[in-house]
Amino acid sequence: MTNHITTKWLGNMAFESNNPSGNNLIIDIAPEDGGEGQGYRPKALMLASLAGCSGLDVASLIKKMKLEVAEFRIETIANLTDEHPKYYDQVTIEYHFAGPNLDEKKLQRAVDLSIEKYCGVMEMFRKFAALDIKTYFNK
Repeated sequence: MTNHITTKWLGNMAFESNNPSGNNLIIDIAPEDGGEGQGYRPKALMLASLAGCSGLDVASLIKKMKLEVAEFRIETIANLTDEHPKYYDQVTIEYHFAGPNLDEKKLQRAVDLSIEKYCGVMEMFRKFAALDIKTYFNK
């Protein structure tokens, strides 16, 4: 399977990228870097992609396992190298679940399945960054 994305320059430092879903997104940089800050930053998009990929896996498993979860969020905290080209060399991924009836064992299993088996973006990140995965349960 091949993905084909077209990214078009909009002028100054902004680009528009299409998506197979039909939803486009704007990529831009901060005003202090010469952009207008009107879009997503490329490296931040990578972290959103990582969280989104794994989050979709976990959400699907929550549905399949019929688990009760009031809140679910993923925090990604990444260290950027100092030298150019700057890249993420360490990434912490925190899975936060909240609710009165959490089945911690099954939720941890859902997280483990995502990080070990299903999430392709996680596998890509493993090629260039050390990953630290943490799970938190809040009643």
